[in-house]
Amino acid sequence: MAIATGETNDGLKAEQTGRSPNVISQSLQTPTTQIVQQAEDRYQAGQLSDAIALWQQAATLYEKSGDRLNQALVLSFLAAALEDLGQWTQANATIDQALSLLNAQATAANPDTAAILAQVLTIQGKLQLVQGKATAALETWHQAEAHYRKAKDASGVLGSQINQARALQAEGLYRRAAALLTQVEQSVQSQPDERLKVTGLRSLGKILRLVGNLAQSRAVLEQSLAILQRRGFANAEKLRDDTPQSASDLSGILLSLGNTARAQGDTDAALAFYQQATAIAPSLTTKTQIQIAQLSLLVDSDRRADAQGLLPQIQSQIAQLPPGRLAVYTRINLAQIAIKMSHQGTEKVLLPNILKTSAQELAVAIHQIRTLRDSRAESYALGTLGSLYETTQQWDNAKTLTQQALSLAQSMSAPDIAYQWEWQLGRIFCEGTQPCRTKNLENATAAYGSAVKTLQSLRSDLAAINPEVQFSFRESVEPVYRQFVELLLQSDRNAPSQENLKQARQVIEALQLAELDNFFREACTNVRPVNIDQIDPQAAVIYPIVLPNQLAVILALPNQPLHYHKTPLPQADVERLLTQMRQSLRPTAFVEDRLPIAQQVYNLLLKPVETELAASGVKTLVFVPDGLLRSLPMAALYDGQQYLIEKYSVVLTPGLQLLQPRSLDRARQQGLLAGLSEAREGFAALPNVAVEIKQIEAELPSQILLDQAFTNQSLQRQVDSNPSSIVHLATHGQFSSNADNTFILTWDGRINVKQLDQLLRAREGNLNPIELLVLSACQTATGDRRAALGMAGVAVRSGARSTLASLWSVSDRSTATLMIEFYRELGKPGMTKAEALRRAQVALLHQDDYTSPYYWAPFVLLGNWL
Repeated sequence: MAIATGETNDGLKAEQTGRSPNVISQSLQTPTTQIVQQAEDRYQAGQLSDAIALWQQAATLYEKSGDRLNQALVLSFLAAALEDLGQWTQANATIDQALSLLNAQATAANPDTAAILAQVLTIQGKLQLVQGKATAALETWHQAEAHYRKAKDASGVLGSQINQARALQAEGLYRRAAALLTQVEQSVQSQPDERLKVTGLRSLGKILRLVGNLAQSRAVLEQSLAILQRRGFANAEKLRDDTPQSASDLSGILLSLGNTARAQGDTDAALAFYQQATAIAPSLTTKTQIQIAQLSLLVDSDRRADAQGLLPQIQSQIAQLPPGRLAVYTRINLAQIAIKMSHQGTEKVLLPNILKTSAQELAVAIHQIRTLRDSRAESYALGTLGSLYETTQQWDNAKTLTQQALSLAQSMSAPDIAYQWEWQLGRIFCEGTQPCRTKNLENATAAYGSAVKTLQSLRSDLAAINPEVQFSFRESVEPVYRQFVELLLQSDRNAPSQENLKQARQVIEALQLAELDNFFREACTNVRPVNIDQIDPQAAVIYPIVLPNQLAVILALPNQPLHYHKTPLPQADVERLLTQMRQSLRPTAFVEDRLPIAQQVYNLLLKPVETELAASGVKTLVFVPDGLLRSLPMAALYDGQQYLIEKYSVVLTPGLQLLQPRSLDRARQQGLLAGLSEAREGFAALPNVAVEIKQIEAELPSQILLDQAFTNQSLQRQVDSNPSSIVHLATHGQFSSNADNTFILTWDGRINVKQLDQLLRAREGNLNPIELLVLSACQTATGDRRAALGMAGVAVRSGARSTLASLWSVSDRSTATLMIEFYRELGKPGMTKAEALRRAQVALLHQDDYTSPYYWAPFVLLGNWL
């Protein structure tokens, strides 16, 4: 479930649902305008069903009076409210009706018509985006911008541009989105109207957070805050008494800053911002929403004493909230946080009271929801109550409520909610035990299968429907896949069935893909199943899977049934061993310390299938690594006699679905070689890069960009115009679990992974794709356990069929030696990239100065190995 951020869709009118007075305000005293105002009041109070009924009444009255403009405007309000309830079919029909009325108007150039048409198009774009139609939303918001310009509405223009950036990001067009947001920021900065500037910066800061530009989001929001403070609105009492709108602005900015700081992992700053926002909140409802966000963070950061101190205050305030949608969701959010507190081991004396109070609040919420006729909220409330009963092990009640919640979600086509209840149902069938009770195994497996299928159907839509899911991926998405795999591998016999093994393999690949989607905050690439036997009959694929209570390994050998073995070992023990092996690969480690650990890991992964591998005659081992295994160099595994790389070529891939099965085209083999040999931006000089590039050029016809010549723009020009099949970048870089912190260094700055993706893919359709991308001096971020995800992200998104990268940065002299040998081997007839790398690594390890795996093991080949 999403993090409680407390943020609402206020801000620029084009970014929100928007109830602009425009034409209606011209005759404020008519009965119809009074009905419209009543509907607006009900909407703001969260009483959506009442608001809908009133807007329907107003639309009918405007139709009878022949006032098509105001009828269309009211219909747009109605469509926005229907979308809030998840009633997308009715919302689409209503917005189409509004547009039809406006298109029939003869005075399209009239400012009133332009303003209302812009309003209607804004809401249509929102509807399109949440239904996964990003391209259509982009075009619609572009039209809205044009009409806001006709109406001379600067606020609307900026809001439309922000919306367009969101649609571009949803389409994966990161560079265009970033460029547009930069343009928006420049427009906002030049605004003479400080009120508009504050609102614009706040809206921009929020969208920058949602698209993942966290540092820029914080900077923009802090500037917005500084403007308000400069205007003298820093004192809470003054704001509350004299300037309620500024109090709302300031509270909203502080809340957004808290949410951005939270996304950055800056917990102390986030809590401080939340506390400031609470102190200045203009209403009890706003104050309670902010405190819900604060409580959520306290629980997530395991600050139990502070959380237990804040909880009673929120509970007392909820009882005072006026009935409506906001009060309902506040109760649901609070119950979800209470359930999480129970999982963290809250004191037994307090826990029963907390859960009992939460159940009572949910009962109140469900009663109010049925009055409001909000099916989406009802599904959330019923499912959350089911989760509470799951926590207290009241299995029958939990199952009944969860099934009701699921039925509601399915009836309104809300897969983003449905998968949560399918997953919950699977857990309930297992009655909180792993392995699952045999009597319920079939039902549990079916429920988990449905949840994973629903998640896969969402993919690109998930972030659009619920942008906050990117920040809660590890608790709301990843466990669905892992727990399903654990169920599939559960068996009373010696091994699971072949059918279950095949499905487990597919699910773990789907998880790898979901992690990459989450890394980029968008669907990262198209996928298609690949038959390994058809790619390379001399390759084996190995799936090591880290589960809570065991390490499972699935092995796919050519033309054989799947092999399976497991080691009963808690996840913490597995991760401790993998961490020890990674640490043992430092150059100062003693052989007697390093080899035993490398052999232990080998014994877990490969020893049980050693005979089968040898008998099959395979030459290449393709690992689909999971978790910490991504950052471990498999080449350094040790069987007691020799390293794995001395027997097999070793390849990593996030999954066979992402492979582009094709061997290197040697007829057009030429390179683009770029590098930095001098120190830049605090990174050390790499003097041997010049030697590396010069000697590679002797093996491979190449264009060269060295030091000052290696800039962002020069690289872009060469990639766009040069048909090089190999791009070799000998420069500092970093892989991180955060896309913004995954980058390579050029002479004039950093290129992050999303920019690199757009840069390298720019040639698609004009030139042949890149066959091999080499990043020879990169490293994974220190202290980031999931940093190797960034390496997989670069490999997948670069558009290159293969990527050769380093897990850590080593001596640039040994790197140069290895790279030169790699290209020398690659030039030989019939040589695969994997075998060329293996020979280069073996040649290096046989040199007296470089026997330690520290020098040769970090170089890994990802993707196509042919």
